[in-house]
Amino acid sequence: MSNSRSIYCGLIAILASVSASAQQPWSLTQCIDHAVAHNISIKQYENKVKQDDIRLSTAKSQRLPDLNASANQNFSFGRGLTSENTYTNTNTSSTSFSLGTSVPLFTGLRITNNIALNRLNLQASTADLEKAKNDIRMAVAQAYVQILYNMEISDVAHRQIAIDSAQVARLKALLEVGRASEAELSQQKSAFAQSLLTATQADNNVQLSILALSQLLELESPDNFAVLRPLLPELKEGDVLPSPDAIFAEAVVIRPEVEADNIRVKMADKNISLAKADLYPQLSLSAGLGSNYYKTSGFKADPFSTQMKNNFSQYIGFNLSIPIFNRFQTRNSIRSARIDYQNQQLSLDNTRKQLYKEIQQAYYNTVAARQKLKSCTQASQSAADAFRLMTAKYEQGKANITEFNESKNNFLKTESDLTQARYEHLYQMAIIQFYRGQELKF
Repeated sequence: MSNSRSIYCGLIAILASVSASAQQPWSLTQCIDHAVAHNISIKQYENKVKQDDIRLSTAKSQRLPDLNASANQNFSFGRGLTSENTYTNTNTSSTSFSLGTSVPLFTGLRITNNIALNRLNLQASTADLEKAKNDIRMAVAQAYVQILYNMEISDVAHRQIAIDSAQVARLKALLEVGRASEAELSQQKSAFAQSLLTATQADNNVQLSILALSQLLELESPDNFAVLRPLLPELKEGDVLPSPDAIFAEAVVIRPEVEADNIRVKMADKNISLAKADLYPQLSLSAGLGSNYYKTSGFKADPFSTQMKNNFSQYIGFNLSIPIFNRFQTRNSIRSARIDYQNQQLSLDNTRKQLYKEIQQAYYNTVAARQKLKSCTQASQSAADAFRLMTAKYEQGKANITEFNESKNNFLKTESDLTQARYEHLYQMAIIQFYRGQELKF
């Protein structure tokens, strides 16, 4: 029996160890890194960056000469031209080979501007990718804080269960010696049942918030997923919060959404240059070589190798195209490109204003969170002192059960409010630092 018990205890210890390792809590940094690596939208942005890189390579290749080879085999029946340059009713066949190339010499800077445009487009796509990563980072941080808050609320609810359970046991003992009434015991049992319900709801909220974060991380299941509780820093009186203007001055230089719109303004300017390219002449160089073999049915023809050698030819030429009038297409393209440039400048202004509004909102949210944290800290301390005194009075019979429960509920509420204020302040401060270019962590 002792051996069986030892084996059973060993198995329990192993399972507990495996369970503990499987439930290793995730830090915020780990959650963010995992979300960035597995988010489908981010992968789509990454593919767009790759596509734009390929487009840039294609644009650069337009400077290179092309090279084309061709081979033709023709058969003619009936009246046709002979090798003596006379016509007769006979069958003829011809074989020809050619190799040609062309090189753009001047295109009104179209190729140069197109390369610059595609390079800017690649930079804009890269900035869009970083913005998408920032969006998922903030979403993960918000979901992470929600879990922490719900966990703290659950802890408060379970502490309430412990208090009510102890009071139920105490009243049962007092009832047995005639120092408490059935009504008091029933009232406390009712409070204990309500505490159990509150704790159940709090636990459910924790699970739902864990589910939300696990889905954001693209995890298959929230099972065995837990988050690491950070140490909450104490609020120091000397901490100075930068002004919205100071935060904006830092953010506008580094935020990817502003960078992307700045780049797109430059792209719109390049599009104007591209449209103007149609105003200039286009000059290209072409060159090639070729040969052919010709045979007429009923006539003697030189051998294939001889004809290919004798008919070998080369050529080189220049092609100049001068635009004169194209039904105002070029003029209208330039006008349209200029309007696009103005729209892109407006988009940049709107992005900057939107960023400033977000920073203002984050700043005043942080100020409010600080004030709330100070108030909740004082209220929690006062409620804790009041509950301690009420507990002593209640145990001495100088206060009734209703007064005790009111004091207890007030104390637990202030604890809950303090927890919320702490995490709200922690999150808002992290957001402020994130706008300033620091890593999102706490």
